[in-house]
Amino acid sequence: MKALLLTLVLLISAADSAAQKKRPARQTKTTPAQSTGDLTKLRDEYIKATKDYKASLQKLLTLYQDSVRKAEERVNQSQKLLAEGLISKRELERSEQALADAKLKVSGTEQQVASADTQIAQTLLEIEGEKQIAKLGPARKGSFVTTASFIRYTGAGPWVLSQAGKIESFFQQTFKRPLPIAVFGQGAIHNQWHLDHRNAMDVSLNPDGPEGQALMDFMRRNGIPFSAFRAAIPGVATGPHIHIGLPSHRY
Repeated sequence: MKALLLTLVLLISAADSAAQKKRPARQTKTTPAQSTGDLTKLRDEYIKATKDYKASLQKLLTLYQDSVRKAEERVNQSQKLLAEGLISKRELERSEQALADAKLKVSGTEQQVASADTQIAQTLLEIEGEKQIAKLGPARKGSFVTTASFIRYTGAGPWVLSQAGKIESFFQQTFKRPLPIAVFGQGAIHNQWHLDHRNAMDVSLNPDGPEGQALMDFMRRNGIPFSAFRAAIPGVATGPHIHIGLPSHRY
């Protein structure tokens, strides 16, 4: 009887062991499909938030523009009253200062709108580019890859953002104008998308233009890593740019 029980126990244990081997292992890590889906969702949410933010800026801009018109009317009226000797020059100066302040608010808000457009366009291009780059597999140090939509140079030496000064100096001396830096280090959009951009900067240059070509040639000669994005994303991102530094990674 004991032998029979022992045999049954052994058979049950063997069957259970076999079932466990056939049972698929529980997935504890996020799959690439899940990661891509999360990033797509995050991107869509940010696009919506950015559009809402821009809409609020546009409303604010309309109010500021209205203030400018009213301030201009007050200045014109003050000039007439001064000519008639009804107010002092000091009062006219106050009206002129109010007009200058109102115009400053308009220009500042316009810059905020443009910055929102630029940052979202550039980050979306980088994300789309990274998807294509990932398909090429790991890149070796010093490798150079070019496709129809992006250019990637992995660099030949260490890179830190404090080296940006020599890039700015080269561009200033070559083209007699400041390097058009759109984002230096970590920007608000990178925080929103959990992208580590602390050791990189984005430059608003077309990589296929003469300035972009000269800048990329300089960086390759100096072993500085960069990614250049040529293609726009229809309806979302419009501006090609050059990302200087190693690619941003999610955290």
